[in-house]
Amino acid sequence: MEGCCWVTAGTLLLASLLLSSRTARSEEDRDSLWDAWGSWSECSRTCGGGASYSLRRCLSSKTCEGRNIRYRTCSNVDCPPEAGDFRAQQCSAHNDVKYQGQFYEWLPVSNDPDNPCSLKCQARGVALVVELAPKVLDGTRCYTESLDMCISGLCQIVGCDRQLGSTVKEDNCGVCNGDGSTCRLVRGQYKSQLSANKLDDTVVAIPYGSRQVRLVLKGPDHLYLETKTLQGVKSENSLSSTGSFLVDNCSIDFQKFPDKEILRISGPLTADFTVKIHYAGAADSSVQFIFYQPIIHQWRETDFFPCSASCGGGYQLTSAECFDLRSNRVVADQYCHYYPENIKPKPKLQECNLDPCPA
Repeated sequence: MEGCCWVTAGTLLLASLLLSSRTARSEEDRDSLWDAWGSWSECSRTCGGGASYSLRRCLSSKTCEGRNIRYRTCSNVDCPPEAGDFRAQQCSAHNDVKYQGQFYEWLPVSNDPDNPCSLKCQARGVALVVELAPKVLDGTRCYTESLDMCISGLCQIVGCDRQLGSTVKEDNCGVCNGDGSTCRLVRGQYKSQLSANKLDDTVVAIPYGSRQVRLVLKGPDHLYLETKTLQGVKSENSLSSTGSFLVDNCSIDFQKFPDKEILRISGPLTADFTVKIHYAGAADSSVQFIFYQPIIHQWRETDFFPCSASCGGGYQLTSAECFDLRSNRVVADQYCHYYPENIKPKPKLQECNLDPCPA
């Protein structure tokens, strides 16, 4: 028909291939303007999660598209407790530098919602908060309860797999990308019952490995801690003032008010903790508590027992035994019955030694 154009499938395919080829060439041309990526720099930290960078050079006389620097995480092993907080180290580095003609002992100001990657520090004992540096060192955590880290002054997302840009999270049990099945939520309330013969009482026992511990006491009494390590070492720890403390290498946050006390432990606990209350007044006190307790005793299915007959057909069964995940040994069944989530596997039955017995 006059004035019409016929487009065949072959023509469309050819056009598509030409367009793809041009796009590929254009991407190749763009990448070819860059030199190869250089080697990775030394890690900004030796532990606790730091950052390393790699550079590349633009070979064009004009600007190149894309970035000339890339980052990755490194040194993703926990620091020993005595290493201290990385942000606190950066603040204390200014202790021997005069500020407005005076020396101060500088403490970190964390969790700034507006600029988490600036180095803000507070002078001990003085209501003085100063930004001592516009940027913290690469690898500094943006927030105390997060793996996100500051890189070149910007807060970058870090997943529990310790990878930049990852959004993978830990479950409440502390398992990266877990389903929450390895722990249980424990919550409850304690009410004091004053007695002339008692000076203190047990509020709750919180086992090794527990996480996200929070207790709130309301009343005139006071909380204190008893701990017992897996090696059997016992200690008692009073909580007399507001602050952060290390107890058996576990960080404790404690707030003390005239008629209220708040105890927080992110965990995991490095010992068995027993929270106790010391009676200090005639009025009653109450304590609300909540934490995630690891399921440390689980049922484990056994192998099949020996066959009931050596020939002519018999049967064999499996059983289940209660296993302590901490000590890697079998314990009494009662420990597994403690957890409602633990369902004992049913025995399995199979035939065995089916060959006829010799005449």
